[in-house]
Amino acid sequence: MTGRERILTIMNKSNVNEPGYWKGNPHPDALEIYLKHFKVRSEEELSVFLGDDLRWRPAESCYRHPESKPMFDCHIGREKKSHGQPGVFAETENTSDIELFPWPDLKHLDFTEYRTMAEKTIEEGLSFFGGFWCPYFHIVADFFGMENYFIKMYENPDVVESVTEHVVDFYVKANEKLFEEMGDLIDVFFFGNDFGTQIDLIISPDMFRRFVLPGIEKLTKTAMRYNKKTMLHSCGAITGALPMIIDAGVDAIHPMQAKAAGMDAVTLKREFGNDLIFMGGVDTQHLLPFGTPDEIKDEVKRLIEIFGQNYIISPSHEALLSNVSPENLLAMSWTAKGV
Repeated sequence: MTGRERILTIMNKSNVNEPGYWKGNPHPDALEIYLKHFKVRSEEELSVFLGDDLRWRPAESCYRHPESKPMFDCHIGREKKSHGQPGVFAETENTSDIELFPWPDLKHLDFTEYRTMAEKTIEEGLSFFGGFWCPYFHIVADFFGMENYFIKMYENPDVVESVTEHVVDFYVKANEKLFEEMGDLIDVFFFGNDFGTQIDLIISPDMFRRFVLPGIEKLTKTAMRYNKKTMLHSCGAITGALPMIIDAGVDAIHPMQAKAAGMDAVTLKREFGNDLIFMGGVDTQHLLPFGTPDEIKDEVKRLIEIFGQNYIISPSHEALLSNVSPENLLAMSWTAKGV
């Protein structure tokens, strides 16, 4: 069974003899260490060496403005220095003003290189996780400044909803265009925002339901129209939102931040295992950086025992940092692959 076949079987909740595996997305500093240690030339070669079953590439790189302008210029050319920095809509009071902003244009999308990347992934026997990353929660926060964003949810909700709709609707149309042109090459629509802190949701469940959930529903329904399975990324403690996310039609959750409140494997399997496929869970806060290879092997085996075979083993944050040694990365990889 190829990695692609394994992932598609898992995502369809069919019986499979072994779990899936993805090493995550190493930070450039970590990648340099791994390439040298394992004597491979690229991240793609490292992926094959470690036995990955999938490759993830977001489609944001397909936006090619002729003047190199970003997709969403939240600060009108100014450098972002903090999450709380006021964005272009920080003082906006009327929804009519939002229409004047230079929103991104679909005509600037070019999928030529993205298609080549997807075709190469499938030729290697891996599953291609793609689509636009759609981090609309963070983009809208940048348009207002994070603290201001949360305050405006109460003081001027119409403005927040209007900005959110503009951002989400562009992503819906961009994904539609992508799926129309090369949907047969994308196995799983993988998109993400971080909705949780270490202890709870960043905003209340009621605010999540009003300002965030509609975007998840729109994007998930878009994927469904093209027969795509959907995986949602969110770091942090998000169990308070998972029932809503399930009702929105999401098929799978990543990355299961193991040390966040309520995100332990036993709780997730017990409460949501009948509705969701999980990818992640191998702790990147303590275990992978500071544990021994034997401890990592034991944890991977424990996770497989809890979740069963319809599970994709992966770190509890996709960005492996340089404090995760090659030996610990190898322990996770080879245990996942039954070596």
